[in-house]
Amino acid sequence: MSKIVVIGAGVGGLAVAARLAAQGHSVTLIEQAPVVGGKLGVEHVDGFVFDTGPSLLTLPQVLEDLFTAIGGPPMADDLPVRQLEIACRYTFPDGVVLDLPGDPREIPGALDSALGPGRGAQWSSFMERAERIWDATLTPFLQSPIDLRTMLRLSRRLRDLTTIAPWKSLRGLGTSYLSDPRLRMLLDRYATYTGSDPRRAPAALASVPYAEQAFGSWYIDGGLGRIASVLLSRAQALGVEVRLDTRVSEILTDATGVRGVQLSDGSVVDADFVVANADAQQVFNDLLTPDQPGARSAARRLRRTTRSLSGFVLLLALDNPPGDQPHHHVLFAEDYDDEFDAVFGRKGRARPVPRPTIYVSAPSDPAITPDDQTGAWFVLVNAPPHDPAEGVDWDAPGLREHYADQVLDLMAARGLDVSDRIRHRVIISPADLERRTLTPGGSIYGTSSNGALAAFLRPSNRSPVPGLYLVGGSSHPGGGLPLVMMSAKIVADMIGAAG
Repeated sequence: MSKIVVIGAGVGGLAVAARLAAQGHSVTLIEQAPVVGGKLGVEHVDGFVFDTGPSLLTLPQVLEDLFTAIGGPPMADDLPVRQLEIACRYTFPDGVVLDLPGDPREIPGALDSALGPGRGAQWSSFMERAERIWDATLTPFLQSPIDLRTMLRLSRRLRDLTTIAPWKSLRGLGTSYLSDPRLRMLLDRYATYTGSDPRRAPAALASVPYAEQAFGSWYIDGGLGRIASVLLSRAQALGVEVRLDTRVSEILTDATGVRGVQLSDGSVVDADFVVANADAQQVFNDLLTPDQPGARSAARRLRRTTRSLSGFVLLLALDNPPGDQPHHHVLFAEDYDDEFDAVFGRKGRARPVPRPTIYVSAPSDPAITPDDQTGAWFVLVNAPPHDPAEGVDWDAPGLREHYADQVLDLMAARGLDVSDRIRHRVIISPADLERRTLTPGGSIYGTSSNGALAAFLRPSNRSPVPGLYLVGGSSHPGGGLPLVMMSAKIVADMIGAAG
């Protein structure tokens, strides 16, 4: 049995702590915040409950696999999942509204009805390619460690390499299948699921819409934040020692590798292994000493990457919300390229997007509102990370309030006016995200997937420092609930069962 310290109680940290405890190890989980969940946050406002992080559950089988691995009652006992009949409503700049069905068999007909004959066939053709990309990448990439052997294995499988088309961007691949600009806009949206620009993100991200449509869009009554609270209970039942409101100031090393962590109060927790569920940049720049060779090389590698986009969030407690609103709704920007240019600063300094795409999550769930005449809406727009020196200073006086008003006005202009229904409004800016999660700039996914080599520049789960592992959205295989849980399985398998 090894002594293992897990830094950070986001979903990745909770999942890997539970898996390692189930494998017989002694695990201490340390979290700087007073609550668990990390980016899977929950906000309570006067009887309203808001998920402040992920609002969509995809690949529920990954969550089921986690609960099977850690034992205990079936997942459905604590986290019953519900599939959505409408996966998402899309409002396009020309005013056309598409309700995308949750059943993939109904999608072609819905596309034909909303966008015109032949659009369903175009999308189906693209999804066939996306399925092949999913099949080619699932086991060797998403479910396996990323290392030189993985890259060599992929490069030798010429058929898979041709399918994945690493020389193409997601936008480029979509253009070769989709003639309707609204279908291309729909596809572009999936690049933002990894915090990326579709013009630079690899074609392999076509697997994202395939996974969502093939395996469904799901919700957990009471909110997705319940995943974290249930995982915490299961981890503690397995013997994990959980220390909340406790900050790690340094990962301690010697000539052989890690030997534990030092806390901000000066005390030391010894460990044979350390698993960091923290942003990789913070790990290599702040938690390891500069004289650690592995940390220096990893930090240099991270400097070659592009930070992912962040998000500007409004939590809206509404009276008498519109009754026909689906769970998920995307109101597209008139100029999507201008949005990506603004967020990533491609034409000068990054800036708040003047007319951004707006995402609204409006769950129909009595467990998250005071009564059936109210609604708890989560509104998100893509935003550049907090960067006072070279980008946007989201703490500048008046900026967050002015931009919140701008987003609400834009919602109204696109047909979703709730301004006179707002009982409470909470603003969460990229600067707030940085403070809440210790993620530099509030970058939601760590590094973006911009560029053909981006996936291989993302930090691997086994760090260059012996005994130190990385788990979570800023490390392999990436961000989002399913990938973070896959990351936890990869790390647990690397460390292995207690001897």
